[in-house]
Amino acid sequence: EVQLVESGGGLVQPGGSLRLSCAASGFTFSTYAMNWVRQAPGKGLEWVTFINSGSTRTRYADSVKGRFTISRDNAKNTLYLQMNSLKPEDTAVYYCAEGESRGQGTQVTVSS
Repeated sequence: EVQLVESGGGLVQPGGSLRLSCAASGFTFSTYAMNWVRQAPGKGLEWVTFINSGSTRTRYADSVKGRFTISRDNAKNTLYLQMNSLKPEDTAVYYCAEGESRGQGTQVTVSS
């Protein structure tokens, strides 16, 4: 059974940084591409970023390009999202995702 557990969210001021983590289990993490997606209050799910299994390819939504960095540690079965220069519009629940599977999410709130 795929299990994804996100952590690291919180309240941060505009311009601040956060690092999200996603602990994966129940599948061979090192062989799967992974994504981060987010859902802002009252809005639908938005794709944020992608990384392939070997960390050789990444993709970012235009809204986060240059500010967010996705990475992974296959030895630790963990996915990361480094978020810098955060904006109020980044406020959302962030999920790591493999295919149709997602964790419970971690709340990120950007507010002064």
